[in-house]
Amino acid sequence: MKVARLHGVGDVRLAEEPDPTPAAGESLVRVTAVGLCGSDLHWFTDGGIGDAGLTNPLVLGHEMAGVIVGGPRDGQRVAVDPANPCGVCEQCLEGNRNLCPTVRFAGHGSTDGGLRELMAWPSHLLHPAPDTLSAADIAVLEPLGVALHAMDLGKPRLGATIVVVGCGPIGLCLVQLARAAGAARVVAVEPLAHRRDAARSLGADEALDPLDPEIGSLLDAATSGRGADLVVEAAGTDAAVDLAMRAARPGTRVVLAGIPSEDATTFPASVARRKGLTIMMSRRMKEMYPRAIGLVGRGLVDVASLVSHTFPLAEAAEAFRVADARTGLKVVVEPAGVEGGA
Repeated sequence: MKVARLHGVGDVRLAEEPDPTPAAGESLVRVTAVGLCGSDLHWFTDGGIGDAGLTNPLVLGHEMAGVIVGGPRDGQRVAVDPANPCGVCEQCLEGNRNLCPTVRFAGHGSTDGGLRELMAWPSHLLHPAPDTLSAADIAVLEPLGVALHAMDLGKPRLGATIVVVGCGPIGLCLVQLARAAGAARVVAVEPLAHRRDAARSLGADEALDPLDPEIGSLLDAATSGRGADLVVEAAGTDAAVDLAMRAARPGTRVVLAGIPSEDATTFPASVARRKGLTIMMSRRMKEMYPRAIGLVGRGLVDVASLVSHTFPLAEAAEAFRVADARTGLKVVVEPAGVEGGA
C-alpha cells in the first residue's frame, strides 16, 4: 500500500509499505478521505504539538472516512474514531474517554494515522455512515465532534448571545451548532475575509475582523453592550484568548478549544478575574459520532461546504502546504481514491 509519512518539519514522503494485518477485534479499512486538521499542521510546521514531538516518521491524519474490507462488515462505509482509549481507567469509566491518560490517538505520537491506503483499527471505533454523506463529509464529522464537545462544555442557553473566536472548520461548525442550540445571536470573529464570509453564510449574524482597530466597540455593539453569554475560542492564539475574555459578560463561560503553537497560553488575568469567568479547556471529544451523524443527516449542520480542496495521496505534501497557507477551508486527502475506487 502507499503511505505518506512525516519525516521532519515540512518533510512528507510517499512510500510503499506492507498492507496491515488486523489483530483480534480489528477490521481492515480502506481509507477514502482524510481531513487535514490544525493539529496536523502543527506536526507539519513545528515537528510536534504541545509536549509531543516527532521521534520517528509518523503517518498523520485523524479525520478519517473509509470502507471496511473483509469480515462480516465488508463494504460498509464508516467514520473512523481516531481515539482508542483504554476503557478501564478512572477517566474512561467516568465517561471521559477523551481524558484517558493512555489513549492511542491516530496520527499522534507513535500511532499512525490515516494518510495511507489501508489501516487496521478497532472494529468498535468504526461508525456506520449513511450513503447520503460523501467520503469527505464523513471525514469532517471528526472536527464537528470536537466542536460539539466544546459547545457541550459551554452549556449554551436558549436565546443566548454566543461569540465564536476563530472560524477555521471547527469554528465554522461552532457557528452552526450555536444556531442549532437556539442562540438568539451568533457573532463570529475571524481575521481572514473568506472565512468571515463562510461564517455569515453558515448562520453568523455578524462576522468581525479582530484586526479592526475598532474591534472592542464593534464587539460591544454586537453583544448589545452586555457581553456574550458564551464565548468559544477556536484559534489557538493568545490574541484570540484575550479577545474571548473581553467579549464575555461577567459570570459566564469561556471555552478554549484552540491549540497554541507553543505549549503555553496567556490571557489578561485581571479581566478574567474581575468578570468571574469560568474557563473551560476543551480536549478532543467524547462519544460524539452518533450525534454528529444525526445533526448532519437532519440538515442542522452543513459539513459539505467546509471542504474547499481535495488531493490524492501522492500530493499529500502539497495538500499540507495549501492547508498551511489558509487560503481555503478544509483540505481533504483521498488516499484510496474516491470511495476506494482507485
